[in-house]
Amino acid sequence: MNTYDLARGLHILAVIAWMAGMLYLPRLFVYHVEEGHRSDALRETLVVMERRLYRVIMRPAMMATWLFGVALLLTPGVIAWGSDLWIYVKLAAVIGLTGFHHWLDARRLDLEAGRNTLSGRSYRLANELPTLALVVIVIMVIVRPF
Repeated sequence: MNTYDLARGLHILAVIAWMAGMLYLPRLFVYHVEEGHRSDALRETLVVMERRLYRVIMRPAMMATWLFGVALLLTPGVIAWGSDLWIYVKLAAVIGLTGFHHWLDARRLDLEAGRNTLSGRSYRLANELPTLALVVIVIMVIVRPF
């Protein structure tokens, strides 16, 4: 078995899981902000869902994405660091996604503690950021425009 292909496959699976979480968690925040005040039971259910999504899916998937991504980067001959500019754009987008991931965790903790200051509309807008980053990343990896 080719270890590069195995690392690439595991990287793709981790990215899919991470992105699924990053697309779903802000949607849960919308429900939390707009409907969570209606009942304590609903609020508690949303807190548990948000916590589990973050801890069980998103955090491990982000860590696996980085682990397998670094393994791919360290594979000799895969990237021409001097002339392949696309990889720097991709890395910037991944670093941005990682920052967004941590921002989501901070918002999750705010919601759990009752300290939220953002509206449902703000979370709806935030929900678009991972999609934009994903578009940039996929184009960089597949098209390699520069």
